[in-house]
Amino acid sequence: MEEKIPLIVVCGPTASGKTAVAVRLAQMYDGEVVSADSMQIYKGLAISTAKPTAEEMMGIPHHMIDFLEPDQPFSVADYVRMARDCIADIRSKGKMPIVAGGTGLYINSLIDNISFDHIVSDDSLRKKLEAEAEKMGKEHMHAKLAELDPEAAEKIHPNNVIRVIRAIEMCMLSGRTGEENREKSREKASPYELCMIGLTCFDREILYDRINRRVDKMLEEGLVEEARGVYENYHLKTAFNAIGYKELIPYFNGECSLEEAADRIKQETRRYAKRQLTWFRRDVRITWVDTANSQQFDGIIANCGNIVAKSKIM
Repeated sequence: MEEKIPLIVVCGPTASGKTAVAVRLAQMYDGEVVSADSMQIYKGLAISTAKPTAEEMMGIPHHMIDFLEPDQPFSVADYVRMARDCIADIRSKGKMPIVAGGTGLYINSLIDNISFDHIVSDDSLRKKLEAEAEKMGKEHMHAKLAELDPEAAEKIHPNNVIRVIRAIEMCMLSGRTGEENREKSREKASPYELCMIGLTCFDREILYDRINRRVDKMLEEGLVEEARGVYENYHLKTAFNAIGYKELIPYFNGECSLEEAADRIKQETRRYAKRQLTWFRRDVRITWVDTANSQQFDGIIANCGNIVAKSKIM
């Protein structure tokens, strides 16, 4: 039997402190960080995606960040392939790979060894669906997905037209729903010996307050200017699905005030955090750590260290 690769996973909702914890764990266990964030993959977009700064990285190598042009598509299969290579490379150097992020689909597809070999695509069909979306609108496409795959429609926001189209394409080509395709994909055992740490604020209001303050800070740092640049250069392509961008479109078009746009960003970010928690709470492999008291960071790290020590990876 092939020896499994030890892997620490730090997951949780936005604003829960994943970057700081992952960096400290990397320092403790001689590791490198592999990001699991579906928006931090894009070049630029530093403010809206809360991309870690050089100072926050503290010299720890970070992978899967800032490598793709904002108008380029990127699939879960692409992420899994590249992240697997990163983890193998980190381990070949005798270091500890640490996956950190809040995109649950990326994390689960990676650690559960989801196979995408049977997944097919059809450029002509996709272009036909894109033309239909352009003509009929996003609500029409979301309703079409709901007919084919109600569960997927519940999980994918109508604004995320790219994911809606991809889900429709998958259903039409495979004749199966997304969940049926995922079941077919779970064919091999995971190659990883896992230690999964979930970060959140057990008091939800503290997390929401932290999110609100983070949005205020983003606006102070130039979120509007960053979003305007993306909007003018790429319009509504892939990267503009990032929360903090699409909510500013009405402001750019003179349809609302900046204050109203900021409130929408906060609201959508809180909703996103709730969806993230719902996703991760289903995974019984995760041990949760309360990060509500950020002033007690050493205590938070001590709790995480205890979780690692009790796992099978050490």
